[in-house]
Amino acid sequence: MKETQDVTESTKAAPPVAAKKPHESEIHGIKRVDDYFWLREKENPEVIRYLEDENAYTDVMMKHTKATQTKIYEEMLSRIKETDLTAPYKLGDYYYYSRTVEGLNYPIHCRKKGSMEAEEQVIMDENKMAEGKDYFAVGSFEVSPDGKMLAYSVDYLGNERYTLKVMDIDSGKDLGDKVEDTYYSVEWANDNKTIFYNRVDEANRPFKLFRHTVGTLASEDVEVYHEPDDRFFLSIRKTRSDAYLLLGLQSAVTTEFRYLDANTPAGEFKVVEPRQQSVEYYLDHHGDRFFVMTNADKATNFKLMETPVTKTGKANWKELIAHDPEVTLKGLDAFKDHLVVEERRKGLPVLRVWDLKTDEKHYVEMPEPTYAARTSANYEFDTSKVRFSYTSLVTPRSIFDYDMKTKERTLVKQTEVFKYDASKFESKRIYAKAKDGTDVPISIVYKKGALDNGPTFLYLTGYGSYGASYDPYFSTSRVSLLERNIVFAIAHIRGGGEMGRSWYENGKMQHKMNTFTDFIASAEHLIAQGMTTSDKLAIQGGSAGGLLMGAVVNMRPDLFDVVVADVPFVDVVNTMLDETIPLTAIEWEEWGNPKKLDDFNYIVQYSPYDNVEAKEYPDMLITAGLNDPRVQYWEPAKWTAKLRATKTDGNVLLLKTNMGAGHGGASGRYDYLKETAFEYAFVLDRFGLLD
Repeated sequence: MKETQDVTESTKAAPPVAAKKPHESEIHGIKRVDDYFWLREKENPEVIRYLEDENAYTDVMMKHTKATQTKIYEEMLSRIKETDLTAPYKLGDYYYYSRTVEGLNYPIHCRKKGSMEAEEQVIMDENKMAEGKDYFAVGSFEVSPDGKMLAYSVDYLGNERYTLKVMDIDSGKDLGDKVEDTYYSVEWANDNKTIFYNRVDEANRPFKLFRHTVGTLASEDVEVYHEPDDRFFLSIRKTRSDAYLLLGLQSAVTTEFRYLDANTPAGEFKVVEPRQQSVEYYLDHHGDRFFVMTNADKATNFKLMETPVTKTGKANWKELIAHDPEVTLKGLDAFKDHLVVEERRKGLPVLRVWDLKTDEKHYVEMPEPTYAARTSANYEFDTSKVRFSYTSLVTPRSIFDYDMKTKERTLVKQTEVFKYDASKFESKRIYAKAKDGTDVPISIVYKKGALDNGPTFLYLTGYGSYGASYDPYFSTSRVSLLERNIVFAIAHIRGGGEMGRSWYENGKMQHKMNTFTDFIASAEHLIAQGMTTSDKLAIQGGSAGGLLMGAVVNMRPDLFDVVVADVPFVDVVNTMLDETIPLTAIEWEEWGNPKKLDDFNYIVQYSPYDNVEAKEYPDMLITAGLNDPRVQYWEPAKWTAKLRATKTDGNVLLLKTNMGAGHGGASGRYDYLKETAFEYAFVLDRFGLLD
């Protein structure tokens, strides 16, 4: 068992949290006191100083790991083909791709006309645009239908409020168009001069759709639609057929779509089917009909319908694929002669191909028993090929073009990984028994021989929220753990979507505790199987996965040795009570609304910040982003402060705040690797495995 960290070298103590008048509030007749509420004051110099002091403390506490950090970083870098290009995709007359150059943080976007043998045209060099910036991200990248202009957006803070611009591709010069506070949705009409985009409100919710004419001022833009309901996000996209623009309005459990002929951008969007609480539908266009995927009429796992484009209301929907309690429909891709339906069967993603001319259907065969697969960059409508990506815990990401007529697949590109031999590693799926008897899948990968000598060190991760599936994917960075005989595992807990829609429904709202108890059961099962022990078990999760970390470490701190919580959503009650915070209103349908007594009583049972107790906690590394709009920096900061003041152990507790980034951490690929190396070094240090 390792000893408590010795910091006598620097005599650096943990940063004290300045005493402030506690913030008092009352809800449902219950008095609530928040001693660290003041850390929300981002403009307060004391807050910034506190975060910087925490960073300085973290630097000191991690100083002895610098050599290991460097070694891991160099290992990860050595596996990457630094000068490389992505799989080209065809759009109009061009093949588009991006390439990376050794030593440069960001991609360079390019195209070639007619074939990949043609002369390269550089569209955008992100490295030049990022010069002198601590953070840089491209939000939208949309080429006009005639291929002459690029509508793109950039963010220099990490707060996901983008500035939209338009570029003449041949000259590489901006045309003067500039719109602030846009979000991720940007779409061209077919006239090559009209752009639709969404803007965000003060809470960072995309709530308005605007129409912009190239060459005009943003002040002249026309507001097309305003979504007043705080639970709904607004987006815009064009169908693959290029026939329609689709205005999407989506809450956590309800959707509504409106459509407009892409040739008449000044027209009025028409409602497909008016929203109905807890009913979702999604659509794609094909000829004189829309395909509609919906959970209407208690089709929990969704069913497939069709409706004429002239009569889109639900009364006209005709069933094509019936609801199946064992199979979940996850997505649609309509082509001229084919329809591809993404499904999940027994926890695995599968692709069903439907020949719309012959009515024949078949599934795309996958080479491994556990994997992750999804359709990829499919921009052409009149084609017999569908592109999909494939990966597994041992197989690097591979891009395939699959001929839907001949069933032949062509490997377009597989991520090249140096110094990696897949035959040295083994993966499998096992099942833990949850508290209520449910089988919880766990995907595992390890170096052959790692388990030959009994329990070893194990790194367990999970997510379990929003119906998102944490599929088993390959990671070049993860190899650094595997090569050190550390087993890597993913717990596919409820709240995610791995095992179907009910898997999600049974891990949200008043069933959220299943997410946490499933994870605990997974950890206990790995120990019971002799793979690891509690003093050799590290766990990690980010964002809602950080909530998972906070909840399970409160519930079973004895079960884990090391915890990494990345940008963790831990102040659940306070955040869900504050509608000025981004995402709060829309997430009431994920977590519940604590303004309702039943929801309050349930959430307060697991909210990590509210359940910190005077007891021993494992070694913990907590990260934050100062400009994070999704999980505000103060959540991990407040949680750290409360843990420092309350816990009874001498174990390590570190807070690392990126002062120039948001939810995703560092934006450059090299900087991102350094952050990963830092976290791995922390885990190795606490395991006593420093190189």
